[in-house]
Amino acid sequence: KKPHLPFNAPVRYWDMYDEEKILLTATPQMPKNAPPQAQHDWGELRNYGHYGQMPKKGTDELMPDELARQLIHGYYAATSYSDALVGKLLAELETLELDGNTIVVLWGDHGWSLGEHTQWAKHSSFNVANQVPLIIKVPGMPTEIKGSEASGLVEAVDIYPTLVELAGLITPGHIQGESFKAILDDPNTAGKAAVFPRWKNADSIRTDQYFYTEWRDDEGEVIANMLFDHFDDPTETINLAADESHAPEVEKLHKQLVDHIRSIESDVPPESTR
Repeated sequence: KKPHLPFNAPVRYWDMYDEEKILLTATPQMPKNAPPQAQHDWGELRNYGHYGQMPKKGTDELMPDELARQLIHGYYAATSYSDALVGKLLAELETLELDGNTIVVLWGDHGWSLGEHTQWAKHSSFNVANQVPLIIKVPGMPTEIKGSEASGLVEAVDIYPTLVELAGLITPGHIQGESFKAILDDPNTAGKAAVFPRWKNADSIRTDQYFYTEWRDDEGEVIANMLFDHFDDPTETINLAADESHAPEVEKLHKQLVDHIRSIESDVPPESTR
């Protein structure tokens, strides 16, 4: 459950960090040309009234620096606490001699904004709120691979088929994910060509280079979009969706996104009748 609101952790994990030295985000403003649909009012954070005096809803005010550092401090403390608990789990598996046949997966169901693009907590369509931690420990993994990082794109729906393959079982035919065991065997292996985050009426597609999002109304019509070039703008500061020079990319990504949505909807079984 950690790091998650409220940021509760033993004091020794708070003491690991000097709050006055905590750096604030370098991208506190909304991206240039970003549509209003990209914003939210930090609803989850506002549910915890003890977090001081936050700016009122609907204003362009940023979080006060002092409160921002307190929140980031809490996130760091909760993260370090989680890290320590994982260490205890791994140590206990070794003590019980279960580490040789136990796969351990550490992952999150969403990212987390700490002031980037005016945003706090989750519930946005920026990369920082969609990219999640994913660490897997597999028995028998070669020493030279342990602790390696992989940059290939995968999705949360890929975790289950990966575990199925690692366990030597038959993968069910109805699942939408794909095993990424090949990446665990060789971290340099390419991942998916594209992945598809979604939040409410915002559907996104991310490739190695681009992150593209479309918002739709109740009729399914696109009412806003965003395009970021992660090669030139990894922190997503300029929305290029309306830039004529990027029209071919927008058209291509739009088609890929629509095709994906249709394929997923076609996989949904009809409701059972009673």
